[in-house]
Amino acid sequence: MAKSGISTVPPSAITGDVGVSPAAASYVTGFDLILDVTTQFATSPQVTGQIFAADYDAPTPADMTAAVSDMELAFTDAAGRAADVTELGAGDIGGMTLTPGVYAWGTGLTIPVDVTLNGGATGVWIFQIAQDLTVSSATKVLLAGGALSKNIFWQVAGQVELGTTAHFEGVVLSKTSVTLGTGASINGRLLAQTAVTLDASTVVEPE
Repeated sequence: MAKSGISTVPPSAITGDVGVSPAAASYVTGFDLILDVTTQFATSPQVTGQIFAADYDAPTPADMTAAVSDMELAFTDAAGRAADVTELGAGDIGGMTLTPGVYAWGTGLTIPVDVTLNGGATGVWIFQIAQDLTVSSATKVLLAGGALSKNIFWQVAGQVELGTTAHFEGVVLSKTSVTLGTGASINGRLLAQTAVTLDASTVVEPE
């Protein structure tokens, strides 16, 4: 989900819904949208799900306004959690194995090599990042011990950039933009308060 637009360089593959608001459907580009007969949503060969925009027919505009509000509330909620660990690795967590908890950085966060999140199915990770989140090309976020992507939250005040063929896990809450490099993938959600940019990317909504 994004507020100002979502673009893709095909072929991307999204499993789950796509939404923009207050932007109109014209700001969803590269997807070859097919407007449904209800005119409440569209479909795309690249999306296993539905695509919603603020200018589609009711009840979509109201639903999208509510969704944006929820996205912003989630960002604020994640940002307000008390940190268990601060400034880990001086903003570089590459190669680490992290257990559940709230991790905070007053700077940006870099993941140059694989990082592992190890915890059970009820474990929750919240990453509070005051600047940008940068994931290097071919780098992976790996899950162990039964960890679930739906319980991982990346609250990023700056922009999020996943390098070429990088793989990510979790719900991304970005104050600005989210960009996936060519062939990058994520099990999770991309929720941006500006734009989302994909390039032959794979996005799978967590169960």
